[in-house]
Amino acid sequence: MLATDPPEHTRLRRLVTKAFTTGAVTRLWPYVQHTVDRLLDALPKNGEADLVAGLAVPLPVTVICQMLGVPEADRAQVRTWSSDLFAAGQPQRIDTASHAVAGYMADLIEAKRRAPDDSLLFDLIAAREDGEQLGEDELVSLAVLLLVAGHETTTNFIGNAVLALLQHPELLDRARTQPGQVSSMLHELLRHDSPVGIATFRYTTQPVTLGETEIPAGVPVLISPGAANRDPVQYPTPGCPDAERDARGHLAFGHGIHRCLGAPLALAETEIALRVLLTRFPGLHLAVAAEELRWRRTRLMRGLESLPVFTR
Repeated sequence: MLATDPPEHTRLRRLVTKAFTTGAVTRLWPYVQHTVDRLLDALPKNGEADLVAGLAVPLPVTVICQMLGVPEADRAQVRTWSSDLFAAGQPQRIDTASHAVAGYMADLIEAKRRAPDDSLLFDLIAAREDGEQLGEDELVSLAVLLLVAGHETTTNFIGNAVLALLQHPELLDRARTQPGQVSSMLHELLRHDSPVGIATFRYTTQPVTLGETEIPAGVPVLISPGAANRDPVQYPTPGCPDAERDARGHLAFGHGIHRCLGAPLALAETEIALRVLLTRFPGLHLAVAAEELRWRRTRLMRGLESLPVFTR
């Protein structure tokens, strides 16, 4: 779906859109809340914890796997494959993970055919558009996209958002003392430190002049949503997150027909995670200097390898 244009893109997107509407996501809130509570229960009440490993990774992968009907026993392996798909400079690792996750999803699709359930994956198997069902390759491709895109970016969003709050006391105080304000801060947190550093390839359909650069038609281009979200013309003092800024025009979710399908789910997961985290641990603070934090080395994503904090 990422690499298609209308009418093919329209057909594929229409088949999955209903699972990610605001209404559909609202019905998932109790499950997300329960998952956040369970994950935070496992953290020390007054000690050091890694919020990437303890919250930012398991929350979105648990939710999207639940939606797709991935068995709990397989979820750790799914997470490993997903991480390997973004291993910068390691083509063999990427290729191995790509084949493994595609093969796994093909097997899971066959299992759902034999034993139908109420999962999103079975809905896709049974769905029809203009009288036609998805082909086998389309099913596998779409399932892999939903699985990977459904948690990789949200993991980075949660980690980056928590870090931004911990580095800016005025934002942290507002989020902690006015949890109802967290929802309105999410878009600014996304703009400030976007989980997608570089988007997937686009292709020019006509010649484009960008600054002093001439880009001919029909060539691949890479764009950086993170850089666009720091444009000082659009966002004065872009490096400073501002809770009063209306950042809803940011590009962290993309734009147009390829805008992130799972945006409502990512926002819901992050909002619930932040509200509950700051309520549980009002004295939360970094356990290391910000300069010591390690960032993942990937071409597309921007996210932390770990986020050591003290809980209290």
